[in-house]
Amino acid sequence: MASIPPTSRVVIGGIDTHKDLHVAAVLDTAGVLLGTEAFSTTRAGYRALVRWLRGFGDVRLVGIEGTGSYGAGITRHLGEAGIEVAEVDRPDRSDRRRRGKNDTIDAENAARAALTGRRTSTPKTKDGKVEALRVLRLTRTTAVKSRRAALQLLGNHIVSAPEELRDQVRNLTRMQLISTCTSWRPDTTGFRDPVVATRIALKSLARRILDLNDEIADLDQLITTLVGELAPQLVAATGIGVETAGQLLVTAGDNPSGCAANPPSRCCAPPPRCPPPPARPNATGSTGAETAKPTRRCT
Repeated sequence: MASIPPTSRVVIGGIDTHKDLHVAAVLDTAGVLLGTEAFSTTRAGYRALVRWLRGFGDVRLVGIEGTGSYGAGITRHLGEAGIEVAEVDRPDRSDRRRRGKNDTIDAENAARAALTGRRTSTPKTKDGKVEALRVLRLTRTTAVKSRRAALQLLGNHIVSAPEELRDQVRNLTRMQLISTCTSWRPDTTGFRDPVVATRIALKSLARRILDLNDEIADLDQLITTLVGELAPQLVAATGIGVETAGQLLVTAGDNPSGCAANPPSRCCAPPPRCPPPPARPNATGSTGAETAKPTRRCT
């Protein structure tokens, strides 16, 4: 009689991510906890984590909380190892209050969420041109905010500056003001004097603004090139510029599967449509508004 070959046990993993250490947990398909362990957030630690997971059986799925931040590295490593990853939302607050809060429990909760398919989504791969676009756009956003803050502080300094200094720049345009402040050569040995200190501060802010202008222009050139390569038809559409197209691309991500490949869900389903409002009564109709049914509120 031929013997039946043994089948490998199917297991589900869960990882609670941190900056220096990841805590992993393993469940079987019945929800029984098989083990927990901590691993360093290095390539050697990632390899050890994969070996540890596979030591329990065939790893079907791993739930990870924070795949876009602390979990980005292990998410990429698991994908390269051929292990499917599900991004897990934060645990239910009532469950967290009931069971307590520690890394082991969080890792177990991530594994149970992956096992049941609750509070999970497909993580972004973060290894293509869209990820490069996201990094550049985020850096540009911070540069724009820094420039705005520098411009506001420049104006505030001028408002409160001593009159002898304020009269020299109060009527200049923005570019004239930046150019004038940049050209100053204040004697830094007199920094204890409010007039000299204000000149030093205004010059520093003006130079910062010019540097940020150059940084933003360089980033814009790179972003424009990337957006054109990723979605040329989108950029060519009327009313859609590089900024809007870039935001759409980053929001959609570079996942291999999207809403078209999955059944409709709350994140993919189209928004509910409100019923059309009743026709407005014309000048001769006096009973239309009185007899028209009220519109249903869109939920």
